[in-house]
Order: sequence, then structure tokens, then C-alpha cells
Amino acid sequence: MSVETILIILVLLAGFYMAWNIGANDVSNAMGTSVGSGALTLTKAVIIAGVLEFCGAYFMGAHVSETMQRGLVYPEVFAADPRILLYGMFAALLSTAIWLQIASYFGWPVSTTHAIVGAILGFGVVIGGMHAINWLEVQKIAAGWVISPVISGLFAYIIFSILQRKILFAMNPILATKKLLPILIGVVFMTFAFSILANGMGSLNLDFSFRITLGIAALVGIVAWAISAFWIKRVKVVKDYEKRSSPHLSSQVVSLNKAMKHLQRVKISSKGDKRAEVAALLRNVRTLNETIKEESGFNKRTTDYQSVEKLFAILQIFSASYVAFAHGANDVANAIGPIAAALEIIRKGHLSLQTTIPSWLLAMGGLGIVIGLATWGWRVIETIGKKITELTPTRGFAAEFGAAVTILIASKLGLPISTTHCIVGAVLGVGLARGLAALNLRMIRDIALSWVVTIPSSAIVSVIFFYLIKAIFY
Repeated sequence: MSVETILIILVLLAGFYMAWNIGANDVSNAMGTSVGSGALTLTKAVIIAGVLEFCGAYFMGAHVSETMQRGLVYPEVFAADPRILLYGMFAALLSTAIWLQIASYFGWPVSTTHAIVGAILGFGVVIGGMHAINWLEVQKIAAGWVISPVISGLFAYIIFSILQRKILFAMNPILATKKLLPILIGVVFMTFAFSILANGMGSLNLDFSFRITLGIAALVGIVAWAISAFWIKRVKVVKDYEKRSSPHLSSQVVSLNKAMKHLQRVKISSKGDKRAEVAALLRNVRTLNETIKEESGFNKRTTDYQSVEKLFAILQIFSASYVAFAHGANDVANAIGPIAAALEIIRKGHLSLQTTIPSWLLAMGGLGIVIGLATWGWRVIETIGKKITELTPTRGFAAEFGAAVTILIASKLGLPISTTHCIVGAVLGVGLARGLAALNLRMIRDIALSWVVTIPSSAIVSVIFFYLIKAIFY
């Protein structure tokens, strides 16, 4: 068996190992909120995400990937000996996969893109020195750490706040849901259709003008609204709330809940006697709130909320499915780009600035992702769905749609963002809409630290593997 054949086998195994870890960590983000909210069981989430990730990667994945990972390392550094780049890409695959597996073991949702970037930076600096790195591109990627979670968190905060005001705090939550849900479904389908069409339909090469894209997306949204409006009218849920309690007293309960949130914030920022006075006032308001709840029958609305959450579970499944499909279409091809680059060097002895990713390689990456999600994905799913903040279908939908909108806008503006960071930021935004106490600050700290160490950790491990591989094959 020749050295080239051995290298091809090892590179493919390393690529499959990385795809497995992408499934265990990255893809789990898409379904974490749905599992955490109870909208999907873990088994159903794995099946849905597996099918959509594979379809997104294979049918609509980008078939052309920049071999230098968005121009991080100047190509001329490897002009004299392309084999050095081969060893570097091989090392990048291994180091990225190992870091993702470590992060998945601890349940940390980290960015695959950032891990690959760190790995490429590692061997790039070793080979060509600091001047071989495009530091402007590195700064853009670093900015994505702040941009993506903040923007998605803001969108999710706004979406959930609207849901709270229009539905959860409404006098009749079920009636409010029946009015608003078809509109939301129409907006969701319109947004997702626009996103898919605007990307040129991947390998299908169906490029439309902006007007046609917007028109088709609007038509999809209108059809989705019409179908959902017809369906929801036929859904029979619980009795009329107006017969069970006093609307006047119920509005007082809602107002007192808001007052308690504001008093809690004042208490946190107060000191000394003022803090004690606010604490006493908070106790009195809480007691009054419980008394009015009993008089108004407000607690009986639990069944209403359960019906509302059940209806929103359907919408959340749609949003989670889109995030999974979009991840497969947009991120998987970039993740297996180093594999295509390494194989081209082995076969041709040189590398062009752009490398075509064959369909069979996309299929291999999709298969590895599905297996990784099915075997180890539960670890990160548990973190996203349960350990940051308590999720329900309404909260999960707000998080997923907030992240999806962020991904769409950022991709159109060319902003460097991470799907992982978007999802985590959106979940944080939903938690903040319910107050700081609703967040698990210790878990947030652990996730933030894992983000900070992703690039340097991948870089260090990449350098170690680079020298080992070079010593064996050079």
C-alpha cells in the first residue's frame, strides 16, 4: 500500500471522526431547545435533525469551499511545498475533532468554525510565522463572539416579550393564541423560504432575483397562514375562560407579577435599610398576589397555558427543523473543506484557491453528523435545553426563531457569526426576559470560558499533531 493511499484513508477517517463530533456538539444546538421544552423526545429530535442535516448538506450544501478557511492563511506560504499544507489540514481535522469531543463530554456548546480556525492558525503560524496570518480576518471572527450571541439574544428577548404580552399575560390565552399563531406560522415560513431561496438553492443552482425571491417567500407565508388559520379554527381546546374567573381580578394578578419583577430588581441594586424596606414591600405584594389569585381562580388557568404550549410545540418543531436544515446547508461543507483540500493535494500535488467538494464527501459528512448526533448529542442537548434556563415551547420557539433570524441577517450582511453562539445567545435572551434569576449563571460562565479557550486549545493541539504527522510522512 502506497503512502498516498495510507494518507487518503487516514484523512477520510479523520474527516469522519470530525463529522461525528460536529453531530455530537454543533447539531445538538438546533434540537436542544425542542427537547428541553418537551416539544420533541430525544429520539424524534435525532431522527428529524438527522434527516434535515443530511438533506441540507447533500442537496443544498456549498460545493465550493475556500481552502484557507476564509483567507486566514495566505496561500503563498505553502507554494514551495504543498505537502506541508496537507499535513496541516490533517492536523487541523484531528485537533478540531478532539476539542469538539472534549467539549461534548462536558456538555459545552462550542463553535466548530472557531475550532477549525484555531487549528489552521496554529500550524499556519508555525509554518509561515505571524506575518502569514490574515489578522484582519481573525479580528472579524473574534468580533463574531460578541455579535452573534448579543443580536440573537436581543431578537429572542423581543420575540418572547411580545408572546408574554400578547398571549401569556392575556385575559384569555387560548383565544389570543388562536388569533396570533397563524400569523406567526406565516412569518416563520416566509422567513425560512426567503433564507433558502436567497442562498441560491445550493447545488441546484437556482438563482432568483430579490423581487422573485421575496415574492415566492411571501406566497409561501400566505399559504402557510391560510392553512394554519383553517386548522386552528378546528382545534378544540378547553372551555371559555371568561366563565371561570373575573377578568378584572386577573388583570390585577398580571400587574402584580410585573410589579414583583421590578421590586426584585430594585432589591438587588439596593443596600442597607433601603434593601430591607424593599424586601418587606416585596413580601407584602407577593402575599396580596396569592390572595387575589385564589379569589379570581387565576390558578385554574394552568390548563389554558398547557393548551397554549401544546399549540406552540408544533411551531417550535418547524423552527428547529429549519435551524437543522440551514446548519447542514451552510456549515457542513465548510467543516469538511479541509478534507477536500487534503485529498486534492494528495492526488494532484498542488492546491487551487478554491476546492470543489464532491457529493460523496458531502454524503460522508452528513452520515457522520447523524451518527454523532444519535450517539453523543444528548450531552449538549441537555445543556441547551435544560441547564441554561427552563424552557417551554413558547420560550423555545422564541429562542430558535431569534437565532434563525440572526443567522439570516448576518449571512446577508457578511458578518462572521456562529450558529452555536446564536442559539446560546437566544436562550439567554429568553431567560433574561423572565428575569436574571431564571438563568443558571454557573453554566453560562462555563460556556463562556469554553468559547474563550476554543481557538488557543485547537491551535496548540493542531501544532502538536502537525509535527507528529510531519515526522511520520515527510
